[in-house]
Amino acid sequence: MDSKFGIVSLSIVITLIFSLAPKLEANLTTVEQAPKSDGSVTFLVIGDWGRRGLYNQSQVALQMGRIGEKLDIDFVVSTVLGNHDYRGDVEAQLSPLLRSIDSRWICMRSFIVDAEIAELFFVDTTPFVDDYFLNPNGQDYDWRGVSPRECYLQTILTDLEMGLRESRAKWKIVVGHHAIKSASSHGNTKELESLLLPILEANNVDLYVNGHDHCLQQISTSQSPIQFITSGSGSKAWRGYYNWTTSEDMKFFYDGQGFMSVKITRTDMSIAFYDVSGNILHKWDTSKM
Repeated sequence: MDSKFGIVSLSIVITLIFSLAPKLEANLTTVEQAPKSDGSVTFLVIGDWGRRGLYNQSQVALQMGRIGEKLDIDFVVSTVLGNHDYRGDVEAQLSPLLRSIDSRWICMRSFIVDAEIAELFFVDTTPFVDDYFLNPNGQDYDWRGVSPRECYLQTILTDLEMGLRESRAKWKIVVGHHAIKSASSHGNTKELESLLLPILEANNVDLYVNGHDHCLQQISTSQSPIQFITSGSGSKAWRGYYNWTTSEDMKFFYDGQGFMSVKITRTDMSIAFYDVSGNILHKWDTSKM
């Protein structure tokens, strides 16, 4: 099957199933995260960091510790299970045994973190990508728990739509591994543009945060109210690739290693991108009354 045809046909199938699905209650597991006494929540975001300390991974971790202490963070977000995770024993990272080693570790395929003023919706984006099924290039993917694929994706989309619709949080953030929009080497993920993005836009999502591309970036287009944020610079970076034709959409792009912070209050959200030395490269703020 031609990969382009596969993308179109899967989108049609999932859209049809989704439109016919009964109205159900959201079925995503919710993890409660208490805000600080002033109601604020602060966290760091890191992606694509699994290099056994190489490619400045240890230096990034050192600066995350320093900045995290300075900002008094509540937790750290890793940009969800990615394609490399699915090429190994993906269920090893989902094992509850990991929490017995470190109770701070929470990893599920898709779930919600409820921090009262903000809710973070984690979405398992790897099974959305057609190429991993149609053109695996010799890679062996661990699809346990995913097959049949169409039903798995339809469940994710249904649960996410219900969760976003029922949410009373002032700020809504969706976290996936793959980019919806990106100027780096992987580019836009067409399956997410067609299947996921309409749900996010219909439910007033503020940020979509991803990894996958090994860079830091912020994209804001006139076609969507969502800020598209990439934090995938936890280790190997410097791809030397950039492809974005509408310059006014690109608010920030950095090809090197780093991470980002997010601070949310009842009325404001602030994000900052840091390099491997902990220097602030870019800041962005927004408000809601």
